Amino acid sequence: MRKSFIVCAIIYDIDISFITIDHAMPRSDPKRPQFQTPFSTHLQQGRESLRKGERTRLDLLQSAMDYLAEHSLDGLTVAEICQRTGVAHGTFYLHFKDRHALVQELLRLFVDYLQQQMLAAAREPGDPVRNSTANYFYLFKAHAGLMKCLVIGMDAFPEARAAFHQLNHQWANIVARAHSKDTRDPTDKAEILRRTYALGGMVDQYLTALFVTADPWLADVSSDDDAVINTLTNLWKRGMQI
Repeated sequence: MRKSFIVCAIIYDIDISFITIDHAMPRSDPKRPQFQTPFSTHLQQGRESLRKGERTRLDLLQSAMDYLAEHSLDGLTVAEICQRTGVAHGTFYLHFKDRHALVQELLRLFVDYLQQQMLAAAREPGDPVRNSTANYFYLFKAHAGLMKCLVIGMDAFPEARAAFHQLNHQWANIVARAHSKDTRDPTDKAEILRRTYALGGMVDQYLTALFVTADPWLADVSSDDDAVINTLTNLWKRGMQI
């Protein structure tokens, strides 16, 4: 849900009063990347200029990210991270208090990355609503392991749940404040917040079932990425009455 708020917030930061719902939306340009940089590449940017200790810290984060791409958050251990990184346990504790601190830092960096990618998508030519929705769709698809941490979380890792709730709250209020500037729409803040939470939850539930839990019946009707993106875009527009 939190990430879907980005879609809605960006929509209200852009003048899209001219947009109408179009069931025959254009298909994505296969020559254009759906997002600019994978998180793994983003995480390693500037690595060469870092000190050895800073590079080790980055390697620990990278190892955790690689693990979460294949396994659940509840199975992440310090031993596993150290083995993947090729360092001793003592080295890990020079950089992080425990695995919870590492997860908290990794998810913070990931959320920052998501925001940057979504903002970049909103600046692309064309329909900003569809651009943002398509970008989020492909970000979720490419980073399903980390998205699972944010959307589902684990009781053993309250940091993920807390980050998810806080970010939901922040983005919902961004949407409400932006919407309040439109004097043509008398809808009150509470109603906008309810819509944002509902729409965000809807999108995240759909993509979680498609990319995380692998619902076979949903997958059967979701093989066409553009068709799914068009459906989600139309629902956003209708739900927010754009």
